[in-house]
Amino acid sequence: MTTPTPPSAIKDLIVYSDEVREALANGKPVVALESTIITHGMPFPKNVETARDVEADIRAEGAVPATIALMDGKIMVGLSDADLDRLAQARDVMKCSRADLTFALATGRYGATTVAATMMAAHAAGLKVFATGGIGGVHKGAEESFDISADLDELGRTPVCVVSAGAKALLDIPKTLEVLETKGVPVIAFGTEELPAFWSRASGLKAPYSLNSAAEIGTLLKMRSRFPDHGGVLIANPVPDTAQIPRDEMTGYIDAAIADAAAKGIRGKEVTPFVLGAILELTGGRSLDTNIALVRNNARLAARIAAELV
Repeated sequence: MTTPTPPSAIKDLIVYSDEVREALANGKPVVALESTIITHGMPFPKNVETARDVEADIRAEGAVPATIALMDGKIMVGLSDADLDRLAQARDVMKCSRADLTFALATGRYGATTVAATMMAAHAAGLKVFATGGIGGVHKGAEESFDISADLDELGRTPVCVVSAGAKALLDIPKTLEVLETKGVPVIAFGTEELPAFWSRASGLKAPYSLNSAAEIGTLLKMRSRFPDHGGVLIANPVPDTAQIPRDEMTGYIDAAIADAAAKGIRGKEVTPFVLGAILELTGGRSLDTNIALVRNNARLAARIAAELV
């Protein structure tokens, strides 16, 4: 197997790490990772420690991690230790979704990729599986604010398997599911009939579909790839039971954080980071521990899925 050739228009923008290039050339499974968890998710050095732990989890499953970020006008597919440290300590890093990716590249700004931008870059680089924490979705009150994450459009158009712990629980999950259905995105709960809700294993909602093994997911992805112009697949992988914050408890924290954001006039892109910060404070740091546990859990599953596709 040879390294995938990116579309000619952006071939010169993609820089593979030596590890990722070698893996692709030798037919080894590769898992894409986002970079906003590094730059916007937690402070240094916890961000670097977590990123390296997630990469180690993927390697332990026999796959190769490819953390994606925008640096020096290039799309980096896989970061060296030096690049990871450089990104983790950089200031004023752009949080890049689809609308921001080309701006960061054109201006040479450092950019951390969200779910949408990571999917774009992963697909262009020939990667089929991406592990993250949780996707964005329809915000509560979106019928007035129209605040809907670009992640949903990206899932509808870009054929990458996204392994998550479901949509972030601060969102309107029923409306998020409706939008994903409209966009033709299969939502697959892993090992459960109930849709997980990020910090909690339960959401109170039945999952549209359920599969119980990486092999079953691999079979689905292979079948879906036979149809032209298909979009992504969302895997909803419950957080480990020992790390979860139960739904009833978590709901109180989320409601309080959202109310605080509304009272302070927080809007648009600033809502999610504000609410996550408020939840971190309300839970005494437990939400961050849960977030790390679910990301690592998703990375391990993504590596097993990627192995089914080589």
